Amino acid sequence: MADDVKMNEIAAPSRRFLEAWYMFASNKAALLGLGLGILIAGVTIFGPMIYPTDPFEMVGAPMSPPGEELLLGTDFLGRDILAGIVYGARTTVLVGFAATFFTLVIGILIGVLAGFYGGWVENLLMRVTEFFQVLPALLLAMVLVALFSPSLYTIIFAIGVVSWTPVARLTRAEFLKIKEREFVMAERAIGATNWSIMWKVMLPNAAPPLIVAATLGVGVAILFEAALSFLGLGDPNAFSWGYMIGASRDFIWDTWWAVTFPGLAIFVTVLSISLIGDGLNDALNPKLRLVK
Repeated sequence: MADDVKMNEIAAPSRRFLEAWYMFASNKAALLGLGLGILIAGVTIFGPMIYPTDPFEMVGAPMSPPGEELLLGTDFLGRDILAGIVYGARTTVLVGFAATFFTLVIGILIGVLAGFYGGWVENLLMRVTEFFQVLPALLLAMVLVALFSPSLYTIIFAIGVVSWTPVARLTRAEFLKIKEREFVMAERAIGATNWSIMWKVMLPNAAPPLIVAATLGVGVAILFEAALSFLGLGDPNAFSWGYMIGASRDFIWDTWWAVTFPGLAIFVTVLSISLIGDGLNDALNPKLRLVK
């Protein structure tokens, strides 16, 4: 009997995973996003080995259109656009994931404390959240980057500071729903500590919507980095798609390809992340699974 119970406990997560994967795989748009994401990951990891050209090196005549000397042409300094796309993928994706991780750390910490303790703790943390929420996000990010000098670290920090409020509110809402459930009451009854209940019991049960929010947050972070670079606040020593657009913004009518191809790379990346996020939302939301 005990062995059967143990086997059922082991099999339950596997069944849930298979059900979630079935729902995700039945979503054609999500599969398209996954395919695009795998392609982008391949370019990010293996691109520099397949196309080992320094993106800062002048390899052709300035403003050469696509196809004459190089596949995607050159920018106003004669740098290879294709090399910039290949090498810029690493920087852009790194900023997206690192900034999202920083966003999740701040948002989840504040949301967990507010939702679990309630009372004056919740009021204080929610007032702080509302204060950051009403500030213009891009303007605040620009101020932070300008104050601490443009670099990848300050860009990641700035994006995290301006993006954590939706995660905090979502985490708080999930904790408010979960903290009165029977399994939480049972943990309290057996003497579990608040720390254990918050992080080992409640947070895993609140994880599905947070995973979806994290997925979509990567796309938002990539757009933020592109916007900051377009405004001249990107890291000049790191080649990214946003840097490519920002560097060529004054020559957009003469070298449209220097802006269009990095812009398309950003568009495809954000689109793939959005499609994956929508698919995860369907797969991880039990109510949607029941409907479908």
